[in-house]
Amino acid sequence: MENYTYPNHVLLLEGLKVTQQSSYPAFILFLIIYIFTMVANIGLISLISMERSLHQPMYILFCNLPLNDIVGATVMIPRLLWDILTTAPERYITYTECVIQAFYTHVYATTSHTVLMIMAFDRYVAICNPLRYATIMTNKMVIRLSMSAWGVAIVLVGILLGLTIRLSRCRSNIFNPYCDNASLFKLSCENVFINNIYGLIFTVVLFVSSIGSISLTYLKIAIVCLSSKNSSLNSKALTTCSTHLLVYLIVLGCGFTIIVLHRFPAFTDLRKVSSVLGSVVPTCLNPIIYGLQTKEIKQRIFRVFHRAKVAA
Repeated sequence: MENYTYPNHVLLLEGLKVTQQSSYPAFILFLIIYIFTMVANIGLISLISMERSLHQPMYILFCNLPLNDIVGATVMIPRLLWDILTTAPERYITYTECVIQAFYTHVYATTSHTVLMIMAFDRYVAICNPLRYATIMTNKMVIRLSMSAWGVAIVLVGILLGLTIRLSRCRSNIFNPYCDNASLFKLSCENVFINNIYGLIFTVVLFVSSIGSISLTYLKIAIVCLSSKNSSLNSKALTTCSTHLLVYLIVLGCGFTIIVLHRFPAFTDLRKVSSVLGSVVPTCLNPIIYGLQTKEIKQRIFRVFHRAKVAA
């Protein structure tokens, strides 16, 4: 790598380390995952958009999740596919492209938490205040919640990357499979104390907010369900909440795995693989979980396939 020189605006990206023998299997695997992720998530959004019976606050808020998964998969996987089939000295990326990828990567990760937080609020209102649900979860409220989920992520990540862009660069190697904030500010020889502090505060606030709000929400839901003798209410609460909780635990588990592995330099390669899987796995699992666990969505999917079968 050191024998190659690049212009100041061009960076050398490490990419995903795979052997020559495993490059094609890895390419095919990620390509299949990407195609499935796009088809499944776009299909869910289209299904909810076309089916009038699904035009409910719960499903409209849910559309933010597959939309975010589309962003996460698109910003990550196509670049990985390119790098897998490219030799190490040719894995170059411009600084502007690297910043854009880092921005959308962090927006995806942040929005995964904020969207699940507003979905938890919807479940709380539906189960704990069913009589006021229609008056609280109006179209205006749904729009506000969706905008807040994306707006908070964009503003926080914008500040995060803004603090990094201001730094001068004295290096040109990105020692990571993809561009992120940490990889970008490590290109600088300046003092990055502010970047580290803001990044730490950002991460702590995000995780504490999501864990705290969702834990409190489910605690109140559990209290209502335990004190209620309505088996229908409890069954519906168990179905909708278990699906949401499973998705949240996957997102949380992937995030914590990457954070923990950061503390162990000996597992650097494992951390890099985990960071890729942490972005890729939820994007393809979320539509499966919601598609198979949510009764209304599952019924509509089966109905669509039945119509296609009859038409054929």
